[in-house]
Amino acid sequence: MTPGQPLRVLFLCTGNSARSQMAEAILRHLAGDRAVVESAGSDPRPEIHPMAREAIRNLFGLEMKGQHPKSVGGCAGPPFDVVITVCDRAAESCPIFPGAPEVIRWSLPDPAAVAGGREAQRVAFEESAKELMRRIRSWIALPGVARRIPSADRA
Repeated sequence: MTPGQPLRVLFLCTGNSARSQMAEAILRHLAGDRAVVESAGSDPRPEIHPMAREAIRNLFGLEMKGQHPKSVGGCAGPPFDVVITVCDRAAESCPIFPGAPEVIRWSLPDPAAVAGGREAQRVAFEESAKELMRRIRSWIALPGVARRIPSADRA
């Protein structure tokens, strides 16, 4: 991690339509301009899952404006400082990134794969969003990260 520069973080998932998109929105909100946050997928879906958007909006009052699924191959620009995988399949196939970023693996179940109807899926998306918020808050409170995102809203 380069001191003085915004922390560059990539959330990586297979479809880039739910967990990684929610994580991107959460960290972008918490870190503001103190981090450059992106998400991508190894096999991106055409759209963000509507229940992911709904969970983030209902729980945290956040919108995913400007966010859309994209391929990990399209992540150009300066190297990332940290790559966080949010699903096992992405972790297994995580590519090698230039600059040797720190890779963190968070294994979260796919809320879109939950059976039991719309209500069960809604609950699964909300639980995923809450878990992502918890993990992201814990991660940005770590001393090395907190130095790079010094005044991030951790409330």
